[in-house]
Amino acid sequence: MPKPLALDFDPIARADELWTRRWGKVPSMAAITSVMRAHQILLGRVDAVVKPYGLTFARYEALVLLTFSRSGELPLSKIGERLMVHPTSVTNTVDRLERAGLVTRRPNPLDGRGVLAAITDRGRQVVEQATRELVAVEFGLDGYDADACREVFELLRPLRVAAGDFEPPAEEGPDRGGA
Repeated sequence: MPKPLALDFDPIARADELWTRRWGKVPSMAAITSVMRAHQILLGRVDAVVKPYGLTFARYEALVLLTFSRSGELPLSKIGERLMVHPTSVTNTVDRLERAGLVTRRPNPLDGRGVLAAITDRGRQVVEQATRELVAVEFGLDGYDADACREVFELLRPLRVAAGDFEPPAEEGPDRGGA
């Protein structure tokens, strides 16, 4: 868990004021700085919950993804695609999960060069326990109610669409965010 700053002022609001004096009003600067700080805070909160299980949030996400698959296994390439990470990151993640006994690897029978990662029984136990704890702390977002969490999701969705993460359904449009 990151150490609280305990400042008697909001450093991002202060930076916004100073920025405005020097370069003019640029609301996106305060927004990006807030998002980046929120990322640090949330990652610290989530990692504090999953660390006792020998996990990082990235490893936890990989285990969850494997539990979502029908057979409990997926090609490493599919894991990278779904988690939106580089193949090297997937390899590193699966290596660590395998060393911990939470996944196993085997050749992909449908792709001679590919590898499947399969969740083990121990991996299933760990992901269930960690998930219960993460849900109990609202994934670090316990200061927000369900409506606010949905609003955060909707506010960030157009950014993800613009980055090419996915194509929204035609009836949705890129800026409606499914609302």
